[in-house]
Amino acid sequence: MLHTHQLQPYFLFLSPHSHTVSFPFPSRTTTSHSPRFPVTSIRRGSSSLRFRNRGRASISNSVADGGTEHQKQPVNRAYPFHEIEPKWQRFWEHNRTFRTPDDDIDTTKPKYYVLDMFPYPSGAGLHVGHPLGYTATDILARFKRMQGYNVLHPMGWDAFGLPAEQYAIETGTHPKLTTVRNINRFRTQLKSLGFSYDWDREISTIEPDYYKWTQWIFLQLLKRGLAYQAEVPVNWCPALGTVLANEEVIDGVSERGGHPVIRKQPMRQWMLKITAYADRLLEDLDDLDWPESVKEMQRNWIGRSEGAEMEFCILDSDGKDRDIKIIVYTTRPETIFGATYLVVAPEHPLLPSLVSIAQSKHVEDYVDLATRKSDLERTELQKEKTGVFTGCYAKNPANGEAIPIWVADYVLGGYGTGAIMAVPAHDSRDYDFAQKYDVPICWVVTPDGKSVDFGKAFNGEGIIVNSSNTLVGLDINGLSSKEAALTVIEWAEKSGKGKRKLRDWLFARQRYWGEPIPVIFMDDSGETVPLYETELPLILPELDDFSPTGTGEPPLSKAVSWVKTADSLSGRPATRETNTMPQWAGSCWYYLRFMDPHNSKELVGKAKERYWGPVDVYVGGAEHAVLHLLYARFWHKVLFDIGVVSTKEPFQCVINQGIILGEVQYMACRDQDGNLMSADSTDLLNERKLEIIPAEKVMKSGDSFVLKENPNIRLHARAHKMSKSRGNVVNPDDVVSEYGADSLRLYEMFMGPLRDSKTWSTSGIEGVHRFLGRTWRLIVGSPLSDGTFKDGTVSVDEEPTLEQLRCLHKCIAKVTEEIEGTRFNTGISAMMEFLNAAYKWDKHPRSVIEAFVLLLSPYAPHMAEELWSRLGHRKSLAYVPFPKLQQGRGHSLLLVTLEFILEANPTYLKDSTVVLPVQINGKTRGTIEVEETCSEEEAFVLASRDEKLSKYLDGQSVKKRIYVPGKILNVVLDRENIYAVPGRLGNGRRVMALLDGKCELAQYLPGMTVYDLYTILTGA
Repeated sequence: MLHTHQLQPYFLFLSPHSHTVSFPFPSRTTTSHSPRFPVTSIRRGSSSLRFRNRGRASISNSVADGGTEHQKQPVNRAYPFHEIEPKWQRFWEHNRTFRTPDDDIDTTKPKYYVLDMFPYPSGAGLHVGHPLGYTATDILARFKRMQGYNVLHPMGWDAFGLPAEQYAIETGTHPKLTTVRNINRFRTQLKSLGFSYDWDREISTIEPDYYKWTQWIFLQLLKRGLAYQAEVPVNWCPALGTVLANEEVIDGVSERGGHPVIRKQPMRQWMLKITAYADRLLEDLDDLDWPESVKEMQRNWIGRSEGAEMEFCILDSDGKDRDIKIIVYTTRPETIFGATYLVVAPEHPLLPSLVSIAQSKHVEDYVDLATRKSDLERTELQKEKTGVFTGCYAKNPANGEAIPIWVADYVLGGYGTGAIMAVPAHDSRDYDFAQKYDVPICWVVTPDGKSVDFGKAFNGEGIIVNSSNTLVGLDINGLSSKEAALTVIEWAEKSGKGKRKLRDWLFARQRYWGEPIPVIFMDDSGETVPLYETELPLILPELDDFSPTGTGEPPLSKAVSWVKTADSLSGRPATRETNTMPQWAGSCWYYLRFMDPHNSKELVGKAKERYWGPVDVYVGGAEHAVLHLLYARFWHKVLFDIGVVSTKEPFQCVINQGIILGEVQYMACRDQDGNLMSADSTDLLNERKLEIIPAEKVMKSGDSFVLKENPNIRLHARAHKMSKSRGNVVNPDDVVSEYGADSLRLYEMFMGPLRDSKTWSTSGIEGVHRFLGRTWRLIVGSPLSDGTFKDGTVSVDEEPTLEQLRCLHKCIAKVTEEIEGTRFNTGISAMMEFLNAAYKWDKHPRSVIEAFVLLLSPYAPHMAEELWSRLGHRKSLAYVPFPKLQQGRGHSLLLVTLEFILEANPTYLKDSTVVLPVQINGKTRGTIEVEETCSEEEAFVLASRDEKLSKYLDGQSVKKRIYVPGKILNVVLDRENIYAVPGRLGNGRRVMALLDGKCELAQYLPGMTVYDLYTILTGA
């Protein structure tokens, strides 16, 4: 405790604001060793000893630097998220806070439809990669609600499909039981993360009320000749027991499960005539706000009606054929003589077999770098193309020439075959690559049939040149591009060096767990008869044995009583279709059902579709950039043609979030004696030889990572996509338990740009958790001694300073701009900068703090709701107006209510300001920040509102002002000074006048005691 005899060598200064201060002075019987002065700051060598009010309500920072106290607290004690988050989740659910109005909607308000690509509910549940996109859409949804929009933000389940059926076969549990159990788990996990979904609109593709309308759409396709049966060669997967579409086969294995796929003789299959819409699907891409790389992938996939897969033999070091072939897909088979190199994706399964020893280190480094990028980063058209030569060659099947094989990240392993034949003379991207790496260029198409070097890629059609090889029986010189393409495809199929690419959508699956196809076949004539719409839904029958038959006969053929039926009109015996629809069917139109989920008479009501359509923002993984989006666009255009929807496209803006990679793993090898050694390039291509080193045994040395106990052993650092097989999956439930849902949400947005791939780091989430803890302490306070927190908060209702206004308004502008641009990480940075500044303020006006809580709320809704409540508000902040940018200048912002902060004034965003020193009676008492063109009157007003300067000016009579623009403001006061000595008063007036702010006490007081000070202040 501070004693008055310790104050003797100090200068005493009392602020004019001291009239508000209560001084509990002791009686004369109190000893000098037990004073009760409310001292809050003492500075040796300074000109002041301050007494500050502790009785008034004020938002005070308990730790000035905002960090020292936290270091003494366990990370999970930063704030009481364990109590806050369940509390507000219950509140939102009980009050249906995020229910989107249905029939009672006010259609005069603007709408905002933000949608996640709904998940397949796997048994593994969510991992931390899933909430990345979900958090982004939730921030947008909350933001738009606060801006006054009607927001549609629903969630549902893409629940039919092979994974559930495979699991059911392995465990003997019916797929419906496992699917429903998985859905319940997913729903619980999503709710624990505080996502503001309207759960009243929840849908699942396995519910008959839903797939009734999937079947109805199929009937409309059938009526218009867009669904048809054909005998087509198929991709048969024995392990899955079903036919797969070309899009579901990658490098000879199934997309799901990686099972071998073989080419089988023609089978009767249902096909959807997507090629009939090819032109419209291409043309309408130009009007969409999609990533250009996604649109380009769709253009390439739609391509032309004819395409081909070509086989290229790999050559050994002697130039002889190896028993390895690379399959490439091309939409321009007529240019095959101009293919001067091949490019494979970094993740191509054959890559390890294609790399020479000399090139292995270069390839390994390149592949490692490529795996850290998202598909969108890799395919960005404006990005300079990079690659590495593998050291291996392939043989061009048309001319027999050896051409180099390169690995490049602009080719994606999950797109097409993961390999392309590069024809630099006739593809701009290939041309740039060839120029950069000095690869040969051969022109094989010219406008007039004359061989010429154009100096750039010629991408158009024309007459074929330089394209003849009698040894293989192929000569297309002089043919038009279209004629040559057909000739090359026919030659490839006959010679076994390629095949025609199927372009229409193979729609049937020989599996049980899918939507039944609503047609029957008449037993007496074989005629295909669609069901009547009144017979929908055609319910999927219960089966005890739903395993594949192994013969190609679908599992539904086992449901004999269901299969054998009769035509409802004629009564003639008939047989039901036993194939089911593919998993894609239910996900092609679900966005429409969310608009009107309980409508039993229509797929979607016309008024609701006109209001909500199209989806404003659609967020999901880049792996769906082609297939799902293409099929959904196809169905949507059909529905547009028949008058069900009013828009030509379903999704106006598509955003592909990046992937979250597992934590960095450090790897080394062991030698023959079992000793650790650096991982060489050859071992890196064979992960079975690598051993993972725990992070605590690793240290950084320059640009490398080494073993702590032996720095000579260089380790290889790599981050992989999360998967159970690698053991690097992080469960969000564990993160929420340790750090809270708001910390997880905030961290996933802070890791980096939404569209980029990012590496998970536990230390990173601790950082944002500390930020939330600092926010809590600024507003609520520090934990009490028993570990609990104060119930309620304190605030000060006073005008913000110019500094506080400038800081807040810059934060409003930045956060608003970055949410609109989905640059959430930089929005968080702006809030962190604001918090750092706020910790330096002596006081924190309620209006400023409340505005900051609103800015934080889309990111960390649980904490924001709790802070909003503790600031005295009884209603949720979910629909409180978001602070917005204001056009123009206005001084009404200097009100002491929240309303003044709801708009960010450009006045406070300008940087054309100067720091103006302010003198009182010739002595500098502080500074103010003013515009360079600030007038004398404006400068004086700002000075009088400044917290430090106002105590000199409040209630004073100003004799004159001296103002030099941009240099200084000197205010000369008409006032009297009272000088005091122990036990006496000057000028015959009591010093109590000082407490009214009308005079100044200034004197060196040696030997002053508590009784002397009591006498000075009271006159007693």
